[in-house]
Amino acid sequence: MSTVLIVDDCLTDRRRAGGLLARADFEVTYAANGLEAVDRLGENLPDAIVTDLQMPEMDGLALVTAVTRDHPFVPVVVVTSQGSESVAVQALQAGAASYVPKRDLASQLVEAVRRVCLAAGENRDFARLAERVIHHQIRYELESDLSLIPPAVRAVRESLAGFRKHDESGALRVAIAFEEALLNAFYHGNLEVRSELRDEDPNDFYELAKRRCDEFPYRDRKVTVDVAITPQEVRFRVADEGPGFDPASLPDPTDPENIARASGRGLLLIRTFMDEVAHNIRGNEIAMLKRFGHQTGDVARPISLHEPEHVT
Repeated sequence: MSTVLIVDDCLTDRRRAGGLLARADFEVTYAANGLEAVDRLGENLPDAIVTDLQMPEMDGLALVTAVTRDHPFVPVVVVTSQGSESVAVQALQAGAASYVPKRDLASQLVEAVRRVCLAAGENRDFARLAERVIHHQIRYELESDLSLIPPAVRAVRESLAGFRKHDESGALRVAIAFEEALLNAFYHGNLEVRSELRDEDPNDFYELAKRRCDEFPYRDRKVTVDVAITPQEVRFRVADEGPGFDPASLPDPTDPENIARASGRGLLLIRTFMDEVAHNIRGNEIAMLKRFGHQTGDVARPISLHEPEHVT
């Protein structure tokens, strides 16, 4: 059973988040502010932390910075509320592994915590063997089967585990960015499920995706994934066979008006966690680069990477 430390100065909000996670079989502990959370970390390390951003004593941003520095394998999920959107972006840049809008706790918190716990735990398990890897390169062709997403992400996490010695928290965040790129390729690319539908009704979003996995032409499409990892950097190329989109039409995910939307969450995480991100002209392919040991001071630059055949 995974343990989650919930940090929030509001008792009602602490109990609400704790109840959601406890019902999902997480063991939950609590802290009323960042300073109390740091004290608790000195006693027992949880598997993940969920923190509010706006707190007295020590706020969520300062807590993220401290945890990333002192306990880089403990992922932090920040909870955003109206008025804290810009601080949420800063928290992601400082080391947070994910974020959930407070208004969407009931629908998104458990999934977000499960994903970061899985990523962090598997990084630890495979680190010793992966530390011996000098160069890793692989290509996958994935048909329209949503059950292939977790093992594909798990394989990348295992390969990244050994490179934690360069950038421990960065390796976890890279795995999350890769997962978001895969989810976009499957759901929005090959299955053509509109992003807006998830904002309207998450259940309808996932039900439509499930049906289309068995319908023509969606079922015959593939997602091609290229992964190349060295001690210095990791590169991804994720291409789907959907109709694509105009990359220039993407809304700015860091805009306060967009950050709370479920449909912009994946892009924000990708652009924040990776150093360079580029789409091809058709809009059905994304290339991403992360340099180990490099601190991303801003969202990734939308520039071409070094392999022109991947981005046109």
